[in-house]
Amino acid sequence: MATFLYHLGRLAFRRRRYVALIWVALLALAGIGALSAPTATSSSFSIPGTEAQSAFDLLEQRFPGASADGATARVVFKAPAGEKMTDAGHKAEVGEIRDELTSGSDQVSSVTDPYTAKAVSKDGSTAYVSVAYKVSSMELTDETRTALEETGTDARARGLTVEIGGDALQAAPETGSTEIIGVAIAAVVLVITFGSVVAAGLPLLTALIGVGVGVSTITALASVLDLGSTTSILAMMIGLAVGIDYALFIVSRYRAELAEGREREEAAGRAVGTAGSAVVFAGLTVVIALVGLAVVNIPMLSKMGFAAAGTVVIAVLIALTLIPAMLGFAGKRVHGRKGRTAMENKAAGGAERPNMGTRWARFVLRRPVAVLIVGVLGLGAIAVPATSLELGLPDDGSQPVSTTQRKAYDLLSDGFGAGFNGPLVVVVDGKADNNAKAAAAEVSDTVKKMDGVAVVAPSTLNKAGDTATITVIPEDRPSSVQTEELVHSIRDTGGRIAADSGAEVLVTGATAMNIDFSQKMNDALLPYLALVVGLAFLLLMVVFRSVLVPLKAALGFLLSVVAALGAVVAVFQWGWLGGLLGVEQTGPVMSMMPIFMVGVVFGLAMDYEVFLVTRMREAYVHGERPGGAIVTGFQHGARVVSAAAVIMIAVFAGFIGSGEAMIKMIGFGLAIAVFFDAFVVRMAIVPAVLALLGDKAWWLPRWLDRALPNVDVEGEALRKRLGDGAAEGGPGAERELVRV
Repeated sequence: MATFLYHLGRLAFRRRRYVALIWVALLALAGIGALSAPTATSSSFSIPGTEAQSAFDLLEQRFPGASADGATARVVFKAPAGEKMTDAGHKAEVGEIRDELTSGSDQVSSVTDPYTAKAVSKDGSTAYVSVAYKVSSMELTDETRTALEETGTDARARGLTVEIGGDALQAAPETGSTEIIGVAIAAVVLVITFGSVVAAGLPLLTALIGVGVGVSTITALASVLDLGSTTSILAMMIGLAVGIDYALFIVSRYRAELAEGREREEAAGRAVGTAGSAVVFAGLTVVIALVGLAVVNIPMLSKMGFAAAGTVVIAVLIALTLIPAMLGFAGKRVHGRKGRTAMENKAAGGAERPNMGTRWARFVLRRPVAVLIVGVLGLGAIAVPATSLELGLPDDGSQPVSTTQRKAYDLLSDGFGAGFNGPLVVVVDGKADNNAKAAAAEVSDTVKKMDGVAVVAPSTLNKAGDTATITVIPEDRPSSVQTEELVHSIRDTGGRIAADSGAEVLVTGATAMNIDFSQKMNDALLPYLALVVGLAFLLLMVVFRSVLVPLKAALGFLLSVVAALGAVVAVFQWGWLGGLLGVEQTGPVMSMMPIFMVGVVFGLAMDYEVFLVTRMREAYVHGERPGGAIVTGFQHGARVVSAAAVIMIAVFAGFIGSGEAMIKMIGFGLAIAVFFDAFVVRMAIVPAVLALLGDKAWWLPRWLDRALPNVDVEGEALRKRLGDGAAEGGPGAERELVRV
């Protein structure tokens, strides 16, 4: 592989104008396709194989036109002190608002009357209007949302408290500002790392081109493949991350080759032949992690994973072709003034000063046991809270207290009870034995006697009379353990009723859907881990020709992820440092968080592992002792890995300032996970373990060595082929002048 990539790098360097033109053309084509494609809607969110989803599907069939998966909103009113919502004046105001809601958008399906729907609290202080929409929240137009948000402006002026809750106000996550901040921070870090504006600009430029091609392609195909408006978010984040990482590694190796005295074309070929091999395998591990999301069997996650994986493939191709082409355009400016001075000093025979990576590696080699113990015990202590991990999905109760959604949530809780914000919908399917009405009555009577039930509404039959729905209001809030236990109790009771009467009883609704989603994510975590870590282990075994190095890489990754989950639990579930990070409401950790962290952080962790350890492997194969190989790896790789990690931490940490609890949690979790993995696992635990293992670290059974393909990541075959100057373009060989 190294030989092939070497020739590819030289070809891209020589034909740089054609290569650059091809990528610009691809970007233009993707951009035109994105601009001319139909606007993507939100792809339907479904959880195949769950009871809540089966019930939703059944409601769509038996209650046509009811928009079971449509957006909903609750407009909540509270009368001033000493007054009631049943007063004539307030009734008239509510009636006017109902008329405004009905006429405000053609996406509105129905608007209830609180006085006929018994939606007034017992003390008369609070009432609410339920609004149902024909489409999901992500498909609502801006005009519809604006009409909803402006509801009650006049009523507020007259003294009524009017707040709005429900998923109708949930817009697609906004992107742009965070990415701009991340790119700005990346630029600063890259300039500091390379000491050259040109060298710093190359990774940014090529990463943005890659993200542009990838995201534009996703947008162009969104309508055809039902990708949805949120599919590109993960692709943008991962594409930007790996695009900068891969380009950073190639440019860094190119500068190192120039420092050895090689001509620019030869340096580009060798950089792509050696560092490019590491990029290919690092990219493969990321692709495995993202494509592996299909194991969860949630279509939305699978599509996001495949789309992001496609963007990673583009980032790898750009690193192997566009980067050497751009290096050809950059000329000698790829080195800053200090870099050129250092090269001249080295050429004159001056001693090279050890950098910080070299000094740190030597420190670890002197005290490997102490470093290993401190690193493992430190991460182990931080991981302890993860044993209390509770999974769930955020609702309006986790919103900041300043938002109208949170205020509406609190008003409903005060007026009607905490469970009113998370009603359960029990669906009774009596079509088989034509006994829906009798079965629904039996279910209602049984559920009323259960612990944790506040209200059971009368059942509603469909026109055919074969299906009934029953609304159950729990006593506790939607995300509580008690509400989850109630859902399981109703389902157990439904199973017994089904056995006796033949009627199928299903529990659904947003609360039940969240519970099923959390359970599905929890069940999928171990299979996903086994698949991703197992395949990556095999891949890394091929790369490093070792059993222990991939094993150490996988175990180190698991340690950093569990420690990061422990930190997330401590902050967002227990409330530690919550005030500092702006966490206003503690609660369960988002259901997707463990798998999301595994998918994203695993890819970045393996990037750092491959970048750092392949240089050690290369030095070891070329004759250095194990300790010397570790120092060489850190001398050339520590600065690059540190820069890449700092960039990613800064990008992810930018999300912590979000007002959305879910986004804040994702930002904190990913930032802390990258910090643990890059600076504790890869920079401390990895060299300590390798130092203790010595030559054994690179041991591979002979039968396995014969069975595994030799991909020559360290470029041993390439170096033999090039020889000591006899190769084409090698030192001492006749070289072709390169026109700049």
